[in-house]
Amino acid sequence: MADDGNDRLRVLVAEDETIIRLDLIGLLEKHGLVVCGEARDGAEAVELARELGPDAAVLDLRMPNLSGIEAARRIYAETPIPIVMLTAYADRGSVESAIGAGVFAYLVKPFRESDVVPAIRTAVVRHAELLGARRTIGATPPQPVEVELRSRSGGLWPLRLARLEDGSVEIRPSA
Repeated sequence: MADDGNDRLRVLVAEDETIIRLDLIGLLEKHGLVVCGEARDGAEAVELARELGPDAAVLDLRMPNLSGIEAARRIYAETPIPIVMLTAYADRGSVESAIGAGVFAYLVKPFRESDVVPAIRTAVVRHAELLGARRTIGATPPQPVEVELRSRSGGLWPLRLARLEDGSVEIRPSA
């Protein structure tokens, strides 16, 4: 999280409807979040995420030039941050597409003030937990595994499986 002296959460907002964008920005600022950037479409959201390095993003699903789904996918690929999708679409396909793009929370318009900030804060915490778990898993190299495979004739084949430094798996007979 960026430090502006108060450790306030910096949020990028992407919404093509001006009135909704301004309402959302006002709501976030009222609750102590810093809106570090405003985007009117998905392409602008990707650029602003790259330039500003926000702590989180709130994206509309359907925006011109680049959808919120594709913007989320690109933002998360370049700079993994928690993303909250805020949209008028609650159909299963939209939700599944958002999940597939790496979205951490999904809110349906009309949004309630009492839902938005908790969703953002929850997404930030869950994202931090995910990154921590990935670091923990990556810190300890996996140990070799020994297995025995039974052949069709009933014989046993003892094998040793080990992950190599380049990420490939070595399989050889075990002693």
